[in-house]
Amino acid sequence: MSERDCHGYELCGEGVPRMARRSGVLLPVAQDTDSVPTDAGKATPRRSSIIKDPMAQKVGSGRKKTVSFSSMPSEKKVSSAADCLAFMQCGCELKKVRPNSRIYCRFYTLDPELACLRWEPSKKDGDRARLDISAIREVRTGKSTDTFRHHGPAEQLPDEAAFSVIYGDEYQSLDLVALSPDVANIWVTGLRYMVSHPAPYCETDDGSSGSRMRRDWLATEFALVDQDGYGVVPEDTAVATICRLCPGTKEKKVRLRFKEIQRSKEKLTSHVTLEEFQEAYCELCTRPDVYFLLVQLSKDRECLDAQDLRLFLESEQGLSLATSEGCLSIVQRFEPSAQGREKGLLGLDGFIRYLQSPECSLFDPEHQHVCQDMSFPLTHYYISTSYRSYLLEDQVHGRAELRGLLHALQVGCRCLELGVTDGPDGEPLLGVEHNCQSAQDPGAPPVTIYSALEVVNKYAFFSSPYPLLLYLCQHCSPPQQQVLAQHLRRAFGSRLYIPATQNGTLSGRGTQLPSPEELKGKVLIVGKKLPPEEEGSEGEVSEEEEEIGGRGSLAGRRMTIPGEEELGVVLVVPPPSQPCQLRLRRELSELVAVARSSSRVFYHQRATQSSPPGTPLTPGTPGTPCSPFSQDTSCWMLCSLGEGEAGRLASETPEELVGFTKRTLTRVRPSSVRLDSSNPNPQEYWKGGCQLVALNQQTPGAMLDLHRARFAANGGCGFVLRPAVMREEVSYFSANTQDCVPGVPPLTLRVKVISAHSLPKPQGAGAKGEVIDPYVVLELHGVPADCAEQRTRTAAQNQDDPLFDETFEFQVNLPELALLRFVVLDDDYIGDDFIGQYSVALECLQPGYRTVPLLGLAGEPLPHASLFVHVALTNRRGGGKAHRRGLSVRRGSRRSRDCVTLRGTGIKVLDDTFRSAATPLREVADLRENVQNATVSFKEQCGLPPVANLKQCIQSLAPRLQTVDGPPAACLVLREGYPCLEVLSSLPDTTRKLLTAYDTMVSAHRQLIENADAVHERIAQVQTEGMDFHEDLPRLGEKEGLKGRKQSKAVESFAWNITVLKGQCDLLRGAKMEALDALRQLALACEACGLTAPSNVHSISAAQQLANRGAQGNGRI
Repeated sequence: MSERDCHGYELCGEGVPRMARRSGVLLPVAQDTDSVPTDAGKATPRRSSIIKDPMAQKVGSGRKKTVSFSSMPSEKKVSSAADCLAFMQCGCELKKVRPNSRIYCRFYTLDPELACLRWEPSKKDGDRARLDISAIREVRTGKSTDTFRHHGPAEQLPDEAAFSVIYGDEYQSLDLVALSPDVANIWVTGLRYMVSHPAPYCETDDGSSGSRMRRDWLATEFALVDQDGYGVVPEDTAVATICRLCPGTKEKKVRLRFKEIQRSKEKLTSHVTLEEFQEAYCELCTRPDVYFLLVQLSKDRECLDAQDLRLFLESEQGLSLATSEGCLSIVQRFEPSAQGREKGLLGLDGFIRYLQSPECSLFDPEHQHVCQDMSFPLTHYYISTSYRSYLLEDQVHGRAELRGLLHALQVGCRCLELGVTDGPDGEPLLGVEHNCQSAQDPGAPPVTIYSALEVVNKYAFFSSPYPLLLYLCQHCSPPQQQVLAQHLRRAFGSRLYIPATQNGTLSGRGTQLPSPEELKGKVLIVGKKLPPEEEGSEGEVSEEEEEIGGRGSLAGRRMTIPGEEELGVVLVVPPPSQPCQLRLRRELSELVAVARSSSRVFYHQRATQSSPPGTPLTPGTPGTPCSPFSQDTSCWMLCSLGEGEAGRLASETPEELVGFTKRTLTRVRPSSVRLDSSNPNPQEYWKGGCQLVALNQQTPGAMLDLHRARFAANGGCGFVLRPAVMREEVSYFSANTQDCVPGVPPLTLRVKVISAHSLPKPQGAGAKGEVIDPYVVLELHGVPADCAEQRTRTAAQNQDDPLFDETFEFQVNLPELALLRFVVLDDDYIGDDFIGQYSVALECLQPGYRTVPLLGLAGEPLPHASLFVHVALTNRRGGGKAHRRGLSVRRGSRRSRDCVTLRGTGIKVLDDTFRSAATPLREVADLRENVQNATVSFKEQCGLPPVANLKQCIQSLAPRLQTVDGPPAACLVLREGYPCLEVLSSLPDTTRKLLTAYDTMVSAHRQLIENADAVHERIAQVQTEGMDFHEDLPRLGEKEGLKGRKQSKAVESFAWNITVLKGQCDLLRGAKMEALDALRQLALACEACGLTAPSNVHSISAAQQLANRGAQGNGRI
């Protein structure tokens, strides 16, 4: 709640002073219109842990952080429907939105008899300026009516504070906007309670079944600690009991509340009675966000039965296979009261516990284990990589320690760097040349390489069974190289993967790397390797220094220190020196499975190819002087790039870099100027296809958070599949894309940040008092078109349990690469302090109401600290936001069509082939758009946002079709195998309009299902014919006179067209499956809501018929 709602008195009724709070969700104070917040209150992002903008002005910078010395809380919570009704009777100001686009401020009250709503001022007389409660049909949240959707001024009002009262036989709407989401929640809860409880409310009522169950449970818990049976317990016992029953509640807050109760009653004793215990618990442990959700789901019974819980799981949480038995199991596991468990009811406290459990975590539990196909070559995966993790401090003065290696293996790294130098007594040491341990700390013994190898062998497969790559940076003399080779064989034994050879060469290898599944339990050495023509016991290889920028391509360039651009420090890259020559023993070379090289292998491959990636390579191309491999075996090489050079390649030649990584492992190392062991942003290199982005695992921070999120997507095994457009041999992808990716359906991510709980004070903020001013920053990381950042308002002096109720939207063009990061900061005048964060891959998100467990700076869990959010993903641009009809749909459609437009190659035979796909591609776009638009229109007619599912739509439609006695006014029938609603009796025009929208939606799904196979075959045929020309592209281009850049452009356009064709085939296949599932869900929802004809009771269900039909009809596609 904002600062303006947290204090002050106001007059209620006949001028009686009233404190603006009531016992037990927050009771805000209605303010004058001058105090209504403007849109400027929701500021643009000011600062996060990644994006720094020192020039941005701080919102409310004139306000300094203060310390509150008041013992009375500035806000209390709603804990029952009675609190909501009492607030409504006192009244408050609401904005009334009219269909003529005008907005009026009116003061609304609920009359004392709870019979009607009244408002003033009004041109109508007192008897007409009212709305009878008995006339209300439903209460909708958000901007869900035509008045909100189609009138411009309403777009400026917050969606979270909007609600509509639907009344009368014609379903007219009273559209209102409160001053805050809290006020809107109170009105919605109170109105829904009165609609579902027509009988007059009496203050002496015993309350709802849920509230009675809660009181009885608290009485039972109180009796357990009341050992004497006198009805009172010591304050210490009461405090400990509340903290035990509600983990995360701070003891200091509970003691303060008991002291306030004692002061208000002028008690001389600190003992606590049952009533005081119940009052304190309900006020401190009632989460307003969960309470409002519970009463909405339970029709104001304040508890959920198995059917309510099943509807919640299916319609909100996306669990289409939820069963009544599973719901009862949830009740048994999370409901604390024995009475609730016996009756199969989940009360407020049990619902809170369930929402805080791992089952309702934002992270999908399916990704806690390996869930991706591990049979692709290694080049198809991102690989978790550490950089000099044995140095626990900076890169110059840090000592080599085994703890760093152990930590890197424990967190799932699958590529470990080991620096090896000559040591005394012929024993190689762990470290780098400039890192002289004996000089830094004479008392610390040096770490031998054998002891390091023993640790690596012991913990190599501690967190993952998949292969471990050891990246050797050795600067040893030949004798100690021989010792190193012996240590490697002795330490790893049969685990060591030794490459196969034929006649002393590497031609016996395959043309692609083995898969992680094939290399399970193996250790692969990455290092320098002798060329095949070298026949002696040792030979010379070039050893490039791993410095900023790499070699000659960046020589003379002026570069800033990575991550410190705002400081203006400029470095000039020195001119390239001749690569130093290193004598390499054959014993060590033979153990190397993957040869290490510099960026010269990238430039060599580009020079030897007549066109960019996607063109077939010429067999037998000779290898480079620095490489022991031919072009055919380039997959057995690893190209190591500095972060500066990798960033330049990703920005200047993104398509070529992605094509290079399809067959060659590419590693990016932090710049050598990062002496403090800081890390670059790995997302900048992942989007370029680089498989191994080496990070200092010993340095916590935002970059390591993103790294953890990326590799958590596959059970933390250290390998994550790259996006499909980066793996396919012929495909087009640019790391710098500013729009949709061809062949990839864009998504809309909608995140509602509802609240935060048990937030700790920022570390090191002990002098700032007890009050924190938190706000939440949402960061989306991905391709440039997806990167975005938004933030909530600051919850001023709201301590550790703030309410936000703000919704944000993100357009995601490449979901496979996107990462979402939540950052909670303390808004302070001097600097915004870090409170907690959580990062997650987009594909790991669970939809619905979810708990986000917050982590600390080093990734450690913060006890009980969390965010409560609602997540929705749609495949329609603009979904989840109330736009004017047609604008967002057409704009998104135009952008989507741009990404399915085929490009000319300049080769006539190819262009003629691709031209035949233009018509079926337009048909695909039309079929999918018709389904999307018809579905959105039906949802809007139901008063639901585009992110709602079809089951929620039927639940909204069913009450309109119910009659007082007898069958519903419309029932489900199957017409030619499609679920239709047949009208049985007269209906109002609004309901007939809704049924027309339903018929239109079913018809659009039918058109897609019946035409998908034929269109799919036509597109697939063109794709096959196009691929037949793939091997002949150079010859065809030469025949057309294409050379140089024109030839490259032709190959790029060819790859684009193949990507578009394959992508549209995949989209059409998925669209048909989704359409069949949507029809099945419609039938299931109609049956669940009783919209079936009585004669069909004993026949096979419509949903089962659709399921059988879908199984039979999916064969061709």
